[in-house]
Amino acid sequence: MFAFLLTVCCIWLFDPPVLVAEGTASYYTRESGALTASGEAFDENAFTCSMREGAFGGLYLVAAENGRNVVCRLNDRGPHARGRVIDLSKGAMERLGATEEGLVHVRVYRLQLDFFPRFMDTVSMKKNEGT
Repeated sequence: MFAFLLTVCCIWLFDPPVLVAEGTASYYTRESGALTASGEAFDENAFTCSMREGAFGGLYLVAAENGRNVVCRLNDRGPHARGRVIDLSKGAMERLGATEEGLVHVRVYRLQLDFFPRFMDTVSMKKNEGT
């Protein structure tokens, strides 16, 4: 648990999340196993999301007004309903404690998780300079 918290703190300090959207989130569903836009099978219990833009596989912190939050992986395109900024899988939406209508007001942050690759590149460059 300590290692996880340390990792999150490093990410937050060195690559702070970037606000990409604010508005209404809804949940999306389809047949289990149906392919998403990224080509992977849909799993309603996984913490995944659907947005109009962004790289597939990217991680997003979705923070609800009620203080709950969830980290989701982008694997589909949408939402297709007007006025929505993100669609969440059923599992992610349950974590946020959505209303009976399946809606919740959120802020969506893109997590920039390239700190460790950049750090490792720096370490390897210093190592190569020393030889």
